[in-house]
Amino acid sequence: MTSPVRVSGVSRIPRLLRSVLRAVAIVFLVPFLLFEEWGWEPLAALVGRLSRLPFWARLEERLRRLPPWGALLAFFVPVVLLLPVKVLALFLFSHGHAASGVTVLVLAKLAGTAVVARIFQLVEGPLMRIPWFARWYPRWKAWKDRVLNLVRQSRPWRVVRVFNRGIYRGWRRLREG
Repeated sequence: MTSPVRVSGVSRIPRLLRSVLRAVAIVFLVPFLLFEEWGWEPLAALVGRLSRLPFWARLEERLRRLPPWGALLAFFVPVVLLLPVKVLALFLFSHGHAASGVTVLVLAKLAGTAVVARIFQLVEGPLMRIPWFARWYPRWKAWKDRVLNLVRQSRPWRVVRVFNRGIYRGWRRLREG
């Protein structure tokens, strides 16, 4: 049996392609991850305030008692419900209403993140009883945290943070003064 002939550099192509795809994925995912990280807790807390309403409190209690696969379904319901809204945004874009399309997308993203974050808080326990979810969620979280830490350590991020702090201090002095 003869060994296959390797052409110099050919074996490196898959590794290079994988590196390029990973870099592109990170570039496109970072804004999404930053938004999710920024909005997850505050938006979930905002939706959580609705639990003061009797109907909403009963709904949340039912969500807490769902079995694992019901919890997974509940977790994905908002995603499915927002698809028509995103199609509406695409329709608006295609008819020259870019500002309206962006507005619809931003509002859908805010609402979707708020509801999904709250549902996740309510059903995280049952979700963790699904073996594949329990195996992959910590990996996803660790990867996301690594990417966000790299972003936060970057020079552009630090420059923007310093700039934002300066604006905030100036605004506070203006209001106090």
